[in-house]
Amino acid sequence: MSTATLESPALDYAALKQRQHAVWSSGDYAILGTTLQIMGENLCEAADVRAGSQVLDVAAGNGNATLAAARRFAHVTSTDYVDALLERGRERAAAERLQVAFRHADAEALPFADAHFDVALSTVGVMFTPNQAQAAAELLRVVRPGGRIGLACWTPDGFIGQVLKAVGRHLPAPPAGLNSPLRWGTEAGLRELFPGQRIQATPREFMFRYESAQHWVDVFRAFYGPVHRAFAALAPDEQKGLEGEMLELLARFNRAGADSLVVPGAYLEVVITRAA
Repeated sequence: MSTATLESPALDYAALKQRQHAVWSSGDYAILGTTLQIMGENLCEAADVRAGSQVLDVAAGNGNATLAAARRFAHVTSTDYVDALLERGRERAAAERLQVAFRHADAEALPFADAHFDVALSTVGVMFTPNQAQAAAELLRVVRPGGRIGLACWTPDGFIGQVLKAVGRHLPAPPAGLNSPLRWGTEAGLRELFPGQRIQATPREFMFRYESAQHWVDVFRAFYGPVHRAFAALAPDEQKGLEGEMLELLARFNRAGADSLVVPGAYLEVVITRAA
């Protein structure tokens, strides 16, 4: 089934995927990933995940949407291409005695039959695939006609969008023709990726709650792959520059004053209904 126009073949997607795998394998995303659990819960409600449904979590990370769907008595298959993150999801499911199938899988080449799932989910995961059109096509392929794709995607102008842009200013420019992952956080980008589908996009905010701005920087520098790898690639004076930019962003977005940190992270909560 062809559902999206594949992007420029001139890009070396295999090399890009290898580099991205190294990024997401670094640090320990599960440490901060668990703080995003409410995004998975809200997404399951938005996508109307029902008991008995066949649900796929794509680029599941440590399993936020996976666990949320399993708590609703769906039959869940959780996938990621970073085995360490799948293991964190297994540990969480076991602790809650939830029945979940875990499988290593590439979001751009899902190892499942056409129209196999009632719902496919991804919370700030599939948006980071290098070949975005291929990933979108795979999501549509594995969901039955009338089924739903639920996505949570950071927006370009929101806090994490600005963090990713700050990181990008300190690293070599990406290859020409490679789309930003923040494309998934815009309605225009989603309509390009999912032409002819019914798309409902709702702006939402996730609140980052940390002890201080410095606490946030320390946690993300240690555990969040894109930030962790960016700092590791920079000389000490450049590291100080990037840290300063992040502290300025945090100060601008912080709603809590000097005593704590409460920063809204804007994202799009998306439900796509696959056309018959």
